[in-house]
Amino acid sequence: MGTDPAILASGVCRIFERPIISPLPLAREAARGNTPRRPLMAVLRQKEPVSDINEKKVVFFGCPLDSDERDESVQEKLSCMGAGQTGDDPYPCVMAFIRKEVDPLLWEEIGSLEVPEWLRPVPPATEKGHLTAENFVAFIDNDGCRSFAEMLAEHVVGEIYPHIPCMLAVDHSLTGGVFEKLMTHYRPEDTSLVILDSHTDALPAAIVSGAIQYDMETNPHSVYDPFDPFLKNRPESYNASSFVRRLLEAGLVAPSNLYIIGISDYPPKRSFRIKDERIQRYAGLYSGLKKCGVTLITKTDLLSSPSKIRSILGRIQTPHLYVSIDMDVGAGNALDGVRFRNWQGLNEKQIYGIAGLMREILSRGTDLIGMDLTEFNPRRAGPSPFFPDDRTYRIAANLIRKLCFGLDEKP
Repeated sequence: MGTDPAILASGVCRIFERPIISPLPLAREAARGNTPRRPLMAVLRQKEPVSDINEKKVVFFGCPLDSDERDESVQEKLSCMGAGQTGDDPYPCVMAFIRKEVDPLLWEEIGSLEVPEWLRPVPPATEKGHLTAENFVAFIDNDGCRSFAEMLAEHVVGEIYPHIPCMLAVDHSLTGGVFEKLMTHYRPEDTSLVILDSHTDALPAAIVSGAIQYDMETNPHSVYDPFDPFLKNRPESYNASSFVRRLLEAGLVAPSNLYIIGISDYPPKRSFRIKDERIQRYAGLYSGLKKCGVTLITKTDLLSSPSKIRSILGRIQTPHLYVSIDMDVGAGNALDGVRFRNWQGLNEKQIYGIAGLMREILSRGTDLIGMDLTEFNPRRAGPSPFFPDDRTYRIAANLIRKLCFGLDEKP
């Protein structure tokens, strides 16, 4: 009997790339108030010491790294070449709202990390020869995502502390670098990490590969290609599908302080009854996370028992909170401008409702020590000339307004 692809789906993000090209240093943007200026590509200056918690500001920065090696992503990038689309960084699009709507005394911005052109969401036509699955696979397999995450953390977060970093990025793996760097200043046992995401992002490549092989062997409607050379023998690497596992294994987040909310890739009940060792390992990964204390809240949980999320988040008692929002938590429902749209996510009201509960935690005295919004797809995100009705950037700005500044969302 074939296995429903839902057993496997979409936590599977193939994770590969080519040797790293060192990016330019991150720059501090001089923008203040309602008159944004172009970021200056210069080394960050050291911030003045903060003597009082009330002096802390939210400091925005970005990174448009997009190493997605799926064929659909590569083809989408190729189709954008010569089509007139130039905006390929979510940072200025979200910041356009913040600059107009939030008191400039409460925040600063330092621009985006320069990324090699072939690794950006909309590469120029001159990079066409680099846009192959093999190149992206090599990059990820050689831990390119981890190198970017560490570089970003060292040169950005290291300069921002003790202020509050807020990252606007494409690849979710960058979150791991930011959070790891913050844990040199805060203690894991004192910090809760709340992730809104349609995917669990704690999946070892070997376990995912085994589950895919089972699906191809038993499911006549499998979405996977048995001749795809990138579905087998993948090395373990740090990437958008595995960075949470790295945080847990390194002791950078206490399992009891980790909350992953809105996931759609949790295996269905029948998968836990399958005797094949590959599926047992795959399904066991999720049950193992729960057994060690990680809180996994599925989209189904949220829809069937809305009060459950309030009860669970109400248990957070740590003095510090970091919030990571993978924008695909609203894919195909609230918004479309994200990289992974294989699951239908939450609607806009539901997303704001979760953000409101986290705002209540902050209002009780817990300190927000960092935030990020990731997995934007600038090729599809709006509002933009190409996608005027999409609300990806508006929703992202509203989440920042609510969580960082305690402001209501804008329509």
